[in-house]
Amino acid sequence: MSHIGPFRQAMCNEAFGATTLAETCRALRRIGYDGIEIAPFTLAESPSLITAAQRRDYRDMIRSEGLEFAGLHWLMVSPKGLHVTTPDDGLRARGWRHIDELIDLCADLGDNGVMVFGSPKQRETAGVQTPAEAVRRFTEGLVSVAAHAEKRGVTILVEALPHDQCDVINRLDEAVAVVDQVNSPAVRSMFDTHNAVDETEPHDALIARWFPYIRHVHVNEIDGRHPGTGNYDFGAILRALHQRQYAGWVSLEAFDFKPDAETIARESLAHLQAVMP
Repeated sequence: MSHIGPFRQAMCNEAFGATTLAETCRALRRIGYDGIEIAPFTLAESPSLITAAQRRDYRDMIRSEGLEFAGLHWLMVSPKGLHVTTPDDGLRARGWRHIDELIDLCADLGDNGVMVFGSPKQRETAGVQTPAEAVRRFTEGLVSVAAHAEKRGVTILVEALPHDQCDVINRLDEAVAVVDQVNSPAVRSMFDTHNAVDETEPHDALIARWFPYIRHVHVNEIDGRHPGTGNYDFGAILRALHQRQYAGWVSLEAFDFKPDAETIARESLAHLQAVMP
């Protein structure tokens, strides 16, 4: 495998579009990746629609192609209309049931998977509550699912999102505050280079400050393209992680899928290898 220094490298699958999961895994393995991160909406509209047999097949497919399952992200793209901080008790309960179902899906697809909880539209204030109220409801929801996640060996990661995407939890210190309030080993945080634009500290300093909370890293350029197409200093954050013996995934999440998934995967891996000391 073509590792980035000591790190395990994964890629999010949605860039591969309609390509089958088996073909996607085969391509990632061929290029040099260690793992795959999956957006659940690419498998089915709802996790409840994925049968136990299908879950076993997906798990075996990932392993048979020589990859590991890193985890899930884009948790609430589908089904449409869910929300986890709304004052509407019924709708909020449906949102957290969906998260509970995703915990089982994550555990069924592989061991020690993470769930990257960004989902800006499904946690924002939506003009019907204050950010503080939304954070309180978000925290209460995480408390309600934490024991299930811990039992299944899944770690839910509170992702900070910039204010232009969401008005709830915009910086890593705010994500860490939620993690501390939940107080469960099954709820931690992560770092995404694309989503850290509201931070005021250098990103390598942020990693140093909050490293005990960081269980996953997403790499992408600030504009959403893949590493190497812009001027983001990936070397600085990789060095910061390496100095602290980071053992989690470095996972590529591109938002611009041009020119094609395999080119994105190959060029990103080459760039990150080149800047890794």
